[in-house]
Amino acid sequence: MSLFLNQEDGYYSLTSTGTIALVIIIVILIALTALLRNKESGTETKSTKAFSTKQLVFSAVAIALGFATSYIKIIHMPWGGSVTLCSMLFITMIGYWYGPKIGLICGFSYGILQFIQGGGGYILSPLQACMDYIIAFAALGLSGFFYKKENGLIKGYLFAIFMRGLFHTIGGYLYWMDYMPDNFPKSLAAIYPIAYNYAYILAEGVITVVILLLPPVKNAISNVKKMAIE
Repeated sequence: MSLFLNQEDGYYSLTSTGTIALVIIIVILIALTALLRNKESGTETKSTKAFSTKQLVFSAVAIALGFATSYIKIIHMPWGGSVTLCSMLFITMIGYWYGPKIGLICGFSYGILQFIQGGGGYILSPLQACMDYIIAFAALGLSGFFYKKENGLIKGYLFAIFMRGLFHTIGGYLYWMDYMPDNFPKSLAAIYPIAYNYAYILAEGVITVVILLLPPVKNAISNVKKMAIE
């Protein structure tokens, strides 16, 4: 179709050139943001900086772990979607450490990575791409609203994955109803986006929460948070 996009069977997909161009644009935007922040550093106090060096390092490691484990699919659901090796947990942990502002920024960044990884093959419209990737994964940062609460990680994690599923579901009703698989029960067609998205999201959520409740894991998470915020 063009240098940057292909079209086939109603889908738009990024070409190799399009993917490279998108990465370059993102890098330029990040560089410009850093440049502008450096120019303002004379009037910026430590408390108003978006990220400290430690926050940046811990957030980057969490995003990298989330991205890597998103490739490790332990259960493939019959209607599509997969349960990964707790990949959502690593992104929600950023909000648990640093609150909603940094959590949402990192969730947004993770969404861009997910879009570059696989979203370029499933573009029906710009809004659909945003709903399925950018906004939905950014929602994982909403865990930050619970970062000062008791059992904040579990509460924040459950809220964040629910919101991720909600945005996927909205996108499903808007764009994916015509792509319902043949093996999905026709009597349940009205709830196809809900069943499709929450089947794998909640399955992974249950597995993750069970793991988080294990005493050794709870102790490890607590120690990591101390290192991340001190």
